[in-house]
Amino acid sequence: MCGIFGIITKEDQILGPILVDSARKLSYRGYDSVGCATIMKDGRISLKKDIGKVDDVASRLNFKDMVGSRGIVQLRWATFGIPSQANSQPHFDSKKIMVGAHNGNVVNNNELREQFLKEGMIVRSDNDGETCVHAVERYLNKGYNTVDAIRSAYNDLMGDYSFVIGISGDERLYAFKKGSGLVAGITKDATCISSDLPSILPITQRILSIEDGEIVILQSDKIELRSVKDGGIIKRGFETVTESMEAAQKGGFAHFMLKEIHEQPRVARELIHLLDNSQSIHSISDRLLQARHIYLIGCGTSFHACTLGSYYFANLAGKAAIPVLAPQFVAQYGETLNTDDVGIFVSQSGETKDVLNALSLAKSKGMQIFGLVNVIGSSLTKLSELYLPLACGYEISVPATKTYTNQVITFLYIFNNG
Repeated sequence: MCGIFGIITKEDQILGPILVDSARKLSYRGYDSVGCATIMKDGRISLKKDIGKVDDVASRLNFKDMVGSRGIVQLRWATFGIPSQANSQPHFDSKKIMVGAHNGNVVNNNELREQFLKEGMIVRSDNDGETCVHAVERYLNKGYNTVDAIRSAYNDLMGDYSFVIGISGDERLYAFKKGSGLVAGITKDATCISSDLPSILPITQRILSIEDGEIVILQSDKIELRSVKDGGIIKRGFETVTESMEAAQKGGFAHFMLKEIHEQPRVARELIHLLDNSQSIHSISDRLLQARHIYLIGCGTSFHACTLGSYYFANLAGKAAIPVLAPQFVAQYGETLNTDDVGIFVSQSGETKDVLNALSLAKSKGMQIFGLVNVIGSSLTKLSELYLPLACGYEISVPATKTYTNQVITFLYIFNNG
């Protein structure tokens, strides 16, 4: 998923190199875009962001020259909105006096965006990170103080996420957590917050763990925790972490595959939240039930998910679905396809050549095309009439773990709702 890091120092200084280095420490999670924001003591905010790799974007946009006493950097893995400069994070509020970024997914993003537009807010992207900013803005506009605005926004934002914001004229950073990773750290010169321990360890080993339903208020010399429920102060001591950087990236597991196996329950939960609020599920289910023939097309592990998907559809929806290896699809079924057929094309990357070849033929025959994919903005998402994101984040281990599980869950969900 996405990664966030924020830091607050006593005085204005060049924060760009710190933010870029922290972004590099988060890059193992996978991402499609990167952005930095800094806030100076006089309230000026600088925001630079774009699609691309950390070092390329940092060089092109001169991140190294960014100055402030507060800074936020974010790496985005697209779920809501294609990879683009506008959808990159961090995001401004309507008046450009607040800036923030998130990690995770806000599943009622589309619904909230419509509300914000009706309320007269300026919405510049499709991204749910911007939705987090406007959710806080909504209550600040009503006269709430910042902590109470965050408490109210927390209840409006559905899903699994963590979030950090800075406001012009307020020399603090605020963060809150709901189902996604968040840790804070402190040194004699600064405090910091991140979705991931590896970005904090080069700065400090004095760590404060954050729980769901907690608001973090960072000043340059202290960190305060408050409860979302009642706004009350939460007392918790710092821990000293002695893990190496490599161990921290692996979450304490011996290797990334083991880590990703243990991440399956979390990403499965996040996926189900997304599907519960998806505007595409019922359209896909209805079209599948009306189809003459249904084909589930994939390669390798994705094909195995298709095979299990065909079992689910037969037993839950009472209708046959044909699993097909993508390289065989053209030869086996190419001459039989027509506009009454539907295909679900499955690919973790969205760039699997055999899957795209099969899709190209299907499209030429007028077949309806749905995608199941982990990388938003990939060729498969662009060529599909509708697609569903797997919402797994980057999978470092070569053998599929999270992506296979979420493919299977998606098939089960579609067909159980069919």
